[in-house]
Amino acid sequence: MFQYKEMEQKVSTTLSSMEGELKGTYYPLTGMDKATQQQLIDDHFLFKEGDRFLQAANACRYWPTGRGIFHNDAKTFLVWVNEEDHLRIISMQKGGDIKTVYNRLVTAVNTIESKLPFSHDDRFGFLTFCPTNLGTTMRASVHIQLPKLAKDRKVLENIAAKFNLQVRGTRGEHTESEGGVYDISNKRRLGLSEYKAVREMQDGIQEMIKMEKAAS
Repeated sequence: MFQYKEMEQKVSTTLSSMEGELKGTYYPLTGMDKATQQQLIDDHFLFKEGDRFLQAANACRYWPTGRGIFHNDAKTFLVWVNEEDHLRIISMQKGGDIKTVYNRLVTAVNTIESKLPFSHDDRFGFLTFCPTNLGTTMRASVHIQLPKLAKDRKVLENIAAKFNLQVRGTRGEHTESEGGVYDISNKRRLGLSEYKAVREMQDGIQEMIKMEKAAS
C-alpha cells in the first residue's frame, strides 16, 4: 500500500508543476466526491475497478488507494495513476489533427520524465505492467465509424490486421462498439519508433477510409 501512495505523491507533485497548455488538476480516487466522480465518468475519463484480467494479475490491491486522474483545463491531456501501469499518459482531441495530439504528448512525456525517470531496458524498451506494451508503449488510436466494413466485426478485424491495426470497443480492451464507433489503434509497439507507431496507425486508417468509401 505504501508504494502506491508513494508513487501517487511523486506523480501528483510533478503534475502540479505543469505549465501552459498542460496545466491542470489531479483528482485522487480516495475520497472523491460524487459530483467529481460523475463528471469524470461523463467525460469518459474515470477508470474503474473490476476488470477480471487485472484482478487475476493482482493489480487491484488496496483499491482505490494511490489511484487518481489528472487532466488539463482543456481536457486534452490526461494522466492515469496506478490504474494498471504506474502511469498512463494520454493526449487526445476531437478531429483529425494527429500532429498536434502527438506534439502535445511528446512535450508532456519529456516534462514528466525530466522529473520522474521512467524504467527502461536497452533491449525491451520502456517496461510496463502489460507485456504487450513493452517497447515504445505507444498506442495511437482513433474513434471512427466504418459502417460498411463493420457489418461483420470479423471482416473489420481481418482488414485492420493487414495494416498492423487492432479493433477495440469504444472504451478500449474487452468492450463493445457504441453507436457503431470503433477504437482502432496500432498493434505493434516493440521494434519500431514512437513516430513510426503513430504513422502506421495513420496510414492504415487512411487506407481503411478509402476501402469504406469504395464499398458498395
